[in-house]
Amino acid sequence: MAQEEIIRRYSALARDAAAGRTVADCGPEAFDQGRFGAAGYDDLGLLPEAAVRASLGCGNPVAVAELRPGETVLDLGSGGGIDVLLSARRVGEHGKAYGLDASADMLALARRNAEQAGARNVEFLHGTIERVPLPDRSVDVVISNCVINLSSDKAAVLAEAFRVLRPGGRFGVSDVVTDGEPDPDRRAAVEERVGCAAGALPVAEYRRLLAASGFMDLHITLTAGHGDGVHSAIVQAAKPAAPPGTEIRPMRDDDADQVLAIYQAGLDTGQASFETTAPSWEGFTAARLPHLRYVAFDTGTGQVLGWVAASAVSARPVYAGVIEHSVYVHPGCQAQGIGRALLSAFIAAGQDAGIWTIQSGIFAENAASLALHQALGFRVVGTRERIGRHHGVWRNVLLIERRSPATKNRRP
Repeated sequence: MAQEEIIRRYSALARDAAAGRTVADCGPEAFDQGRFGAAGYDDLGLLPEAAVRASLGCGNPVAVAELRPGETVLDLGSGGGIDVLLSARRVGEHGKAYGLDASADMLALARRNAEQAGARNVEFLHGTIERVPLPDRSVDVVISNCVINLSSDKAAVLAEAFRVLRPGGRFGVSDVVTDGEPDPDRRAAVEERVGCAAGALPVAEYRRLLAASGFMDLHITLTAGHGDGVHSAIVQAAKPAAPPGTEIRPMRDDDADQVLAIYQAGLDTGQASFETTAPSWEGFTAARLPHLRYVAFDTGTGQVLGWVAASAVSARPVYAGVIEHSVYVHPGCQAQGIGRALLSAFIAAGQDAGIWTIQSGIFAENAASLALHQALGFRVVGTRERIGRHHGVWRNVLLIERRSPATKNRRP
């Protein structure tokens, strides 16, 4: 279904809600069974009737996001405003709740509902969820209620959510997803019945797109089942925390010159590696996994301040969850928490990717690197004495590793 048709559809529903008519965007049995609409809420007292009537979601993202007083929250596809009004209550007078919708009729309905509710800390924006009309790093939390599945460009939606979130910000949505491999025609029929105009994402693809956007701490929890592998779900993720004035995101090819310059500066100290010259970008990328590469950058200048990346330790399947990592910080930016933030984000992303062991080697004299890694759960598992000569001097290398806590719960 084209975006214009979706907007027309929801505009008509908004007019129905404003006129006091019954509103439903999927099969009536789904509403009767409490799977869609306002059934998932337990705090609707004092909300305008039209806001409750226009609730077309598949969950309660306000509860999922664990909103706190003073936060700024954005609701993607805010409809009649029910989640914006509930969010405004939770963030309080010192917080703010934005609602974004592509339908002018829905926005008019939401603004009337907000006025009726006496909500002063809300603002409704006209636009699409693929192109959010807010600045970078302007909100603490992004929520959405059964809307992302309507988009034909879900990668753009998630990238925009990442962009507008501040470092450490949270993503908590209710959505419709698919799981398993049922008959595609039957699945399409179920999706049409529950209103997924552009098709629900498979769980694995949802996780992949979240990670590619830069999100970490990924959790997708299936809730109500709608048949043939279609489920309502809670989707939670976080943007990596970072020191003030910095941000962490996936490494890109246009970072090449700065990444390699930082690499060379680290090698020049004589304490980072047996290597003495940074490789070409082609060599760098060929030796490292295509995912699990991140940079920290200055949000004012865009300058890359540090990076972290991973290499596979073996092509054998048994070592699929074991990687070796490197982390480098610009020499003018050390002791500012950048290395710790990069490594913390890398650990979280590794756990999302199913990594169970992260390992590396550190020169015994590199006390700062050893202290950083030990503070984040790495341990020394051995010493390779006089393993190689560096600038004519025999060097010892400490072998360190960090095991994921998830390994304790895995069966052999």
